[in-house]
Amino acid sequence: MPIELRFESILSVSPSVAWRWITDTRCLRAEMRPLLWMSIPKGIRNLEDMKVQPGQPLFTSWLWLFGWLPMGKSRLTLLSLTPGVGFIEESPMTGMRLWRHQRRIEVQGSGSRVIDELSVDPLLPALLVKAFLQLFFASRHRVLRRRDASQVC
Repeated sequence: MPIELRFESILSVSPSVAWRWITDTRCLRAEMRPLLWMSIPKGIRNLEDMKVQPGQPLFTSWLWLFGWLPMGKSRLTLLSLTPGVGFIEESPMTGMRLWRHQRRIEVQGSGSRVIDELSVDPLLPALLVKAFLQLFFASRHRVLRRRDASQVC
């Protein structure tokens, strides 16, 4: 039975600024630190820079816990990328029978709301994976809210 999780943050920035933050690879990596580091091929600065063919892997990314402990790899695969709105990622990943991550932006007053919804079916014990994902995405959303306060990616 898949694990279902949802995280959201209300930001004071416009949806277009939030969109830049959630698609810029430097911002994405900053969101993931210090818990996770992922490799991204040189030259890719933004998810929008790539030609997305729904369901086709864009690249293989190596994942490291705390930046040094190898965790496996992900073949980053987007099912959809809707500029200014969000994306749906469903990537083959080490340790997962299913990894589905939907990230979207909604208008929230004069700002925006960033919503992450996960559906995962891990090979490892579900309680362990669920606890890690809750910690990891809670940390990502704290980074988003701090970025909102500083306006710096």
